[in-house]
Amino acid sequence: MQSIERIPESEIVSDVITSTLLAALRNAYDLDWNGIHGIAHWQRVRENGLRLAAQTGASPAVVELFAFLHDIKRRNDGRDPDHGRRAADWARHAPNKVFRLDDKDFELLLYACEHHTEGLTLADVTVQTCWDADRLDLGRVGIIPTPPRLCTAAARDADVIAWAIRRSQNWQTVGR
Repeated sequence: MQSIERIPESEIVSDVITSTLLAALRNAYDLDWNGIHGIAHWQRVRENGLRLAAQTGASPAVVELFAFLHDIKRRNDGRDPDHGRRAADWARHAPNKVFRLDDKDFELLLYACEHHTEGLTLADVTVQTCWDADRLDLGRVGIIPTPPRLCTAAARDADVIAWAIRRSQNWQTVGR
């Protein structure tokens, strides 16, 4: 497994997560880039989300952006109940052209970010997929995701949960 600090940007960058967006995120993120809510977490949430989206039909672009934006405005690594709202506000006012979505997907992204810590399970399938992708990475803080707290059948699958737990429990590394 590779430390996230050693992963070349080319392995992070996609059609959605661009170098320009990564630079804006690094500038906006006030916590440790390699910390518990930083880049390694975002990468695992993206991988979780894209794996789920293949089954749920969620918008992959929204899932990828959610992964990298949902914790961008945390003020600490502990209790910070308004960080999702602040992430949505950052997305609304993001530096010009750091990402593009159509209006419907943009609204889904904002809703997913704003409400991702509220424990909700009912929403548009793209929003549900975003929330599940984040919840499947809770193993990094010693919390095992349980099916009743997950939104989609894809995320509630025992093999998916086991896979996600294995990956999240060593949160300073990226790999499978």
